[in-house]
Amino acid sequence: MGLSLVNSISAQKLIDEVVATVGDDAILRSDIEYQYEQSKIEGINYNGDIKCHIFEQLLVQKLLLNQAKIDSVDVKNNEVASQVDARMNYFIQQVGGQDKLEEYFGKPLSQIKRDQMETVRTQMITQRMQGQITGDVKVTPADIRQQYSKMSEDSLPLVPALYELQQIVVYPEIEQKEIDRIKTRLRDFQKQVADGRDFATLAVLYSEDPGSATRGGDLGWYSKSGFVPEFSAVAFNLQEKGKVSKIVETEFGYHIIQLIERRGDRINCRHILLKPKVSAESRKKATQFLDTLSTLINNGKMSFDDAAKRFSMDKDTRFNGGIMINPYDGTQRFQLSQIPADIAKSIQNLKEGEFSKPFAMMDDRRGKETFRLVRLRKRHEPHRANLNDDYDMLKSVIEEQKRKQIFDDWVTKKQRELYVNITPAWQGCDFQYKGWGK
Repeated sequence: MGLSLVNSISAQKLIDEVVATVGDDAILRSDIEYQYEQSKIEGINYNGDIKCHIFEQLLVQKLLLNQAKIDSVDVKNNEVASQVDARMNYFIQQVGGQDKLEEYFGKPLSQIKRDQMETVRTQMITQRMQGQITGDVKVTPADIRQQYSKMSEDSLPLVPALYELQQIVVYPEIEQKEIDRIKTRLRDFQKQVADGRDFATLAVLYSEDPGSATRGGDLGWYSKSGFVPEFSAVAFNLQEKGKVSKIVETEFGYHIIQLIERRGDRINCRHILLKPKVSAESRKKATQFLDTLSTLINNGKMSFDDAAKRFSMDKDTRFNGGIMINPYDGTQRFQLSQIPADIAKSIQNLKEGEFSKPFAMMDDRRGKETFRLVRLRKRHEPHRANLNDDYDMLKSVIEEQKRKQIFDDWVTKKQRELYVNITPAWQGCDFQYKGWGK
């Protein structure tokens, strides 16, 4: 069955129906449609018939749930609630507001969250169960060498050019008059709210947090660990609904916070964020400071590592000599596509050991302007993976292959043990696992 047939089925406004039975559990056509709608919000692309793919995922999910019951695998309610809150916040950001999300699903947010509770609980249980099935996978150096020896040249992963980088980051100084200006504005907002003005309206009009301003500053539900410490310390001390906090300084700027609701160890709050502006004089001073460091390093008075440890303001890299860590895999190596554009441009003509001239760059996570020196520590040329240079990559590839094989074998075995019946309209899907309903 092709995508067009499944789409024609979903397009018809028919009464819901059972499309498959796995053991004692049923899969409804509405289950597939609901997952399909979520995949569109999340921007998931799939080569092939996505509804058939979702259907098979649900079939596998039922196998895992059956095993989870046998093995007493479960998750706690607070774990599920935290995941649902995070997912709702993400969905609201993706579609551009709570009202648009409600319109998209055709139901109020409270109902969407109730639906999500069971969906998320199921996903967490199945993930935990799958982790138990494949969790004991370990490969020894001998296993890796043996598997590597069996791989043909063409089957070895192709490793693109990789870069090891160091950086020195300087935040331009914010002048006191600018800090005073920001605080005066926030105090005025506090007074307006006290006089009866709606906090959410002020947030829409004035907050400089692009992620929450359109929602009236609403940040969604979080526990203490969901915020930076300075913000958490103040937000979680608010006891009264509607109460507005004192002014809070964080790495993102200056905030005032209003408590919306509290449930146990989680709160829902909104905020107004204002970011101090950097003056031309402060930018000039930051550039001059990095120019001075460049001269000291080039004259051998100080190493780049020492300069980073002593003067870099980036708390994530300063203590290891400015060495940048790839957030995608936790290693010190970056593919060119993984390097922020401004940094990639700054290193394109550098040789190993050389460093850039000072340049300005936005810290997207903090929303702040920075000035940097970036050093090309090492460049690894494109090559087929080998044991000497790419041991960790090969280890990960071989472990993943082994996990996949263990799980595939488990699914095949479980298919034979459980009763599975698929309605004729869905039997034509091109399934990954061929044993459904046999």
